[in-house]
Amino acid sequence: MFSIIKRLFIWWLDCTIGTWLHTVLRGTRVGEDEQGNTYYRSKKGDRRWVIYNGDIEASRVPPEWHAWLHHIAALPPSESAPERKPWEKDHLANRSGTAAAYAPPGSLRRGGTRSHATGDYEAWTPDSTAER
Repeated sequence: MFSIIKRLFIWWLDCTIGTWLHTVLRGTRVGEDEQGNTYYRSKKGDRRWVIYNGDIEASRVPPEWHAWLHHIAALPPSESAPERKPWEKDHLANRSGTAAAYAPPGSLRRGGTRSHATGDYEAWTPDSTAER
């Protein structure tokens, strides 16, 4: 019983019953990415969406699937594998708010000590003799 209530109201944990019902009645499965997210298009072909595997976080959609979802690419990556460039890195989801998030030098998460100033900075001070 709790599972049904959870699916009705807690959209951030999984797809809602409305999304699931819409997918079953009007969707056609197109493919799946390496994270297990499943991609669908409407039977008419005009709408595209994703059902996430796990956390519902938009940054978990790889670039090639993002292009297809936003109608930038006509064919999904499952039908036409895009050529991978040698300079491309593997997709990473947004890590903000996690322990893996970037911390610049001098931040409290990296010890809180900054390197000493090099002396090349000169603070601005207003010229008191200038006319107004």
